[in-house]
Amino acid sequence: MKQLYYVSITYNLHYLCSMKSVIERYKKATEDQLQTSNPISEVKFWKREVDVLRQQLHNLQENHRQLMGEELSGLSVKDLQNLENQLEMSLRGVRMRKDHILMSEIQELSQKRNLIHQENVELNEKVKLIQQENMALYKKVHGTKDVNEANSNALLTNSLSIRNDPHEPICLQLCQPLQQNLETSSGITTLGLQLQ
Repeated sequence: MKQLYYVSITYNLHYLCSMKSVIERYKKATEDQLQTSNPISEVKFWKREVDVLRQQLHNLQENHRQLMGEELSGLSVKDLQNLENQLEMSLRGVRMRKDHILMSEIQELSQKRNLIHQENVELNEKVKLIQQENMALYKKVHGTKDVNEANSNALLTNSLSIRNDPHEPICLQLCQPLQQNLETSSGITTLGLQLQ
């Protein structure tokens, strides 16, 4: 049994090797044949390819001219209807793409607007904090007897009044201390930021 198995394997190997050599000889023969007849058949092949490509180019140019509305005189009503449908489909695709781009830009601008609004709210909070700090400083410097006068004079003269519209733009600018009434407040300096 073992000997039969060995013979079978040897036979299969010999068969496979002989098949491999047959295939290699066949490939070599076909390559040799192609090389001997290659120049003529290759020229014919490339001539056919050139003719096919030339016809495709002609068809594409004619189709382009028709899409541009030129050379329509030879077309039937059915051809014109097909051309119109093709143009409408193309136009629909262009409009969809344009709408998509516009919607993306609108969404991006909306996000920027929200960020700017949030910054504005934060800046308004900072302005209110600065106003409170200025009032505290004013109270320390002038005492508590003129709190109402301080509210009206210090804040209004320095343009730090609380605004009704929180969306109104505020421009902060550093300024020199203002001398208010020289007769009544000689030697007293007013501190603060000026809003414009």
